[in-house]
Amino acid sequence: MFRALIVEDNTIFRQSLKEMIVRHFPFMLIDEAGDGKEAREKVRTLCPDLIFMDIKLPGESGLELTKAIKTRHKKTIIIMLTNYDLPEYRRAAYRCGASYFIAKGSSTRGEVVGMVESILSDLGFDSKGQKGTARP
Repeated sequence: MFRALIVEDNTIFRQSLKEMIVRHFPFMLIDEAGDGKEAREKVRTLCPDLIFMDIKLPGESGLELTKAIKTRHKKTIIIMLTNYDLPEYRRAAYRCGASYFIAKGSSTRGEVVGMVESILSDLGFDSKGQKGTARP
């Protein structure tokens, strides 16, 4: 089963993102965390394949949390989320181990869904969440 974690302190945004992902990818097991401490625990117990990570979290930077997660879980794919689509934020996100970057205010649902579809395909999952053959 494909596992995802949404780490976001804004409850409304977090739940909206979860609903959108569940609607398009009903086979995914999706959990949520509202801060860094909760995220660390969920990563430890859930071992997610994909994490949506807010860049700014209460008590801990999403960048530092990403770096810590990637140290122990190298294959986990992290999509960095932010309200600020600035080049220095993108560079910092990628430097800390994020694989993708989403600007919350300007990315469309279609772009987010397309990104997740591409990730699933690259990992060898078909449209029903079954492990199959990866894209060439």
